[in-house]
Amino acid sequence: MSRLWIMRHGEAAPGSPDSARELTPHGERQATSMARCLAQEQDGDAGVTRIVASPYRRARQTAALMGEALGIGVETLSGITPDDSPQAFCDWLINQSGNLLVVSHMPLVGALAGLLVEGREDQGRPFPAAGIAELEADVWAGGCARLVSFSAP
Repeated sequence: MSRLWIMRHGEAAPGSPDSARELTPHGERQATSMARCLAQEQDGDAGVTRIVASPYRRARQTAALMGEALGIGVETLSGITPDDSPQAFCDWLINQSGNLLVVSHMPLVGALAGLLVEGREDQGRPFPAAGIAELEADVWAGGCARLVSFSAP
């Protein structure tokens, strides 16, 4: 059984273009707080082994704070921006190994959680800034995952 942590980036400042928006000081504190919590919960082989982030600045900033706390480098993945397809991510995910932390955006993170747990993108839950859903599954396909926990700053 493998694990997936789905995280929304910390609070971001308004701005344009959307891809360049940065974390606010509050967003940095949110991400740092969640990074500490996740680092304390890590349990050997059941812990995060890879971090992938959206190429958008606020997601990369959040992922960098998570990576620092976990001692893991961050990979950027182009197909996980706000309006990308949750199904396309699942198609990518099925060929990956290890326990991943993915840092992305609403509405993608909510729809992805809904697809993996309930089998439907429209059954996703809202994610507050820096919220994290922890899922586990034998296979990463629609309706095949179990929600282990959900936490927010």
